[in-house]
Amino acid sequence: MRAVTAAQMKAVDAAAVARDGEVALMRAAGEAIARLIDRYARGDGAVVAIAGHGNNGGDAYAALAAYDGARPCVVYADASVEGSAARRDARARALAAGVEERAFPPDPALLRGAALVLDGVLGANARLPLDARSAQLAEAMNASGAPVLALDVPTGIDPTSGAAGAHAVRARATVALGRPKLGCFLDPARDLVGALWCAPIGMHDEDANGVDDPPAFVLTPAEFAALLPHRSDESDKRSAGAPLIVAGSTQFPGAGVLCAWGAARAGAGYVTVAVPEGAAAALRTHLVEQVVVTYDEREPERAVQTILDLTNRCNAIGIGPGLGLSEAYATIVNGVLAGTELPVVADASALYHLAKRLGEYRDKKLVLTPHAGEFARLSGKGTIAPGERLTRLRAFVDEHGITTLLKGRTTLIADRTATHLNPTGTSALATAGTGDVLTGAIATLLAQGLAPVDAARAGAYWHGRAGQIAQARRPRGVIARDVAEALGEASVVKRIDESLVRIF
Repeated sequence: MRAVTAAQMKAVDAAAVARDGEVALMRAAGEAIARLIDRYARGDGAVVAIAGHGNNGGDAYAALAAYDGARPCVVYADASVEGSAARRDARARALAAGVEERAFPPDPALLRGAALVLDGVLGANARLPLDARSAQLAEAMNASGAPVLALDVPTGIDPTSGAAGAHAVRARATVALGRPKLGCFLDPARDLVGALWCAPIGMHDEDANGVDDPPAFVLTPAEFAALLPHRSDESDKRSAGAPLIVAGSTQFPGAGVLCAWGAARAGAGYVTVAVPEGAAAALRTHLVEQVVVTYDEREPERAVQTILDLTNRCNAIGIGPGLGLSEAYATIVNGVLAGTELPVVADASALYHLAKRLGEYRDKKLVLTPHAGEFARLSGKGTIAPGERLTRLRAFVDEHGITTLLKGRTTLIADRTATHLNPTGTSALATAGTGDVLTGAIATLLAQGLAPVDAARAGAYWHGRAGQIAQARRPRGVIARDVAEALGEASVVKRIDESLVRIF
């Protein structure tokens, strides 16, 4: 599903209006919003909508018209504003359904006692800074203490950049209409949107083509399920995916174990792990189903050949976790990358060693998986400010042409043609070794035939879901092996409702 800028949303909306009509679209939006009201409402108070002058306010009317729950409904609006035909239709239906209409400003006491407040002030048409009236309405919603369900984006957030004004609404949840807005995934907006839902209401990704390219996408549960490779009944252990894991060292043997577990739990049929001789005993203690092969890191040129010989029976490589920063490993990492035609995912130490040779790998089937600090070194442009992640990643990939996964609260994946935003994850993943599990999972997806960008975006989504499952099982103290063990369950998408999609 596309995540759109304000300009892209304008194009998508115009095309949908031409196809289906504005009245039908607003009615569909209202029905979707109404389905979420009782999910986020508290107590027995009223549902109070704050309706701005435009169609975002019309969506608020449409939601109250469609709501069939037991709670009383009140809308604050400027009744002198007629607005579009769709807004007039929504208002008429809301009033006919018994919704009470009041003039601005909202009564603070009513807002404090509200079961839920619908923020329909600006939506995707928001521009910063807010005008005085919109700022006052946003302040009133925040001061109420009532849960807020924002329509499209919370008031005070830029829908494209994710910038937030001083009065930005802090929502309990946001329902994107048509397509999710790009800014909702970016800092600081990500902290303000709450749970993000999307009601597609008949809009099409392709209607944004040619506007604000390259496009950005967010993986939905249905798309993730379709992307995961599935074994045929004729599969054997190698055709099911045979990744080669070059990870772990005498100092950090656990990285090799976790990387191998990630690969195996992601469904690889045959995992080979190449490690220095001094680490082999530690790995063999923990790896029963995986094949452990040794090399001598003190003779790095010979080690490269040993590893490349293993690629004859493998179909992808995961390299880097736990190797170390010595010159010997620089020779090994770059020697393996230069000498193979297999797809590769590189993480951790491998990123350190290939940073000065990126130009050599432009045409490789390669995925880089840095965190913010590693990315700063790779790019050579210094520390990333919170609001720069998307633009910095896009500039790096445009320059080097290498698929890159930038880890973070919203993990970003980019290749030459598009950017992808990962909606899954949890702070429980902020623990040693979880990145090693991700490397192994992506290596398996590459080994199973996914293109680098698809392996990266599916791997990030899957890994994030596994982290969420691990945290649900163990609210405190999640460790990397818990995440690896949750990958199997995380691969199952149990119920898919395409009419109202939970993004995060």
